[in-house]
Amino acid sequence: MHLFHYHLVTSKVREVEARYHGKLGFDLVARHGRIGEDMTSFEPGRGWRELDELGFKLRLTELERGAVNVVVQPGQWELPRVDHLGFALDDDEFVETLARAEMRELRVQEHGGRRTFVSTNAGYRLELHPPREWLDELLEGERELRLAELHLRADDPELKAASLGELLAVPYTSTSVEIGGVVVHFVPDGPQGRPQLHAELFV
Repeated sequence: MHLFHYHLVTSKVREVEARYHGKLGFDLVARHGRIGEDMTSFEPGRGWRELDELGFKLRLTELERGAVNVVVQPGQWELPRVDHLGFALDDDEFVETLARAEMRELRVQEHGGRRTFVSTNAGYRLELHPPREWLDELLEGERELRLAELHLRADDPELKAASLGELLAVPYTSTSVEIGGVVVHFVPDGPQGRPQLHAELFV
C-alpha cells in the first residue's frame, strides 16, 4: 500500500503551484480547465499570462516528481486544504478496503472505472487504485523522491487519524497513521472539515 497522491484546494493556486514547481522541483504535468464551454488542457511551456489572454479558466493543476503526484484545485481557502489522499493498493487490499467501507456504510463513488473514492465521514476522502501499469511506473520513481511524512492540521486529529487507520487497516495512534512507510500526522487547532496542509517531508 502506497500513499502517492494528495489533492489540495486553495485560493492561491498559482503560488502553491510555484512552490512545488520552483522550490521543490516538481514537474508540471498539465493545467486542466476550459476556454468558454470547451474543456482543454495545457502542458508545460504556456505561461499564465498567455493562458489569461486566451480566457483559460483553471479547473486543476497537476504536478509530479518521483513517486509523488500533487493536484491543486481553485477553492475558497488561502491555506491549502486536503480534499483527498490517493493510495495504490494491491488487489486484496483494494477489495478488503471497499468491504470495510461498506460495513461502515461509507459513501463509495466510482469514476468511470478509473478511480474509486471513499468518504471517511471525517472531512476528507480517499482515492483508491488497484494495480495499474501507469501506477507501477510512477512508484518506480521513489528512488528519486517519495513522501515520508504528511502533516495535516485538523479540528479533531483523533477522529481523522482513527478514520484513516481503521478504514485502511494500518497501524495508527491517537494522531498518526503509518501507511507503507509514510506517516500521516494530524496536528491540532485546524479547521473543521477538510484538514489543512501543514508540512511535508520528502526523501
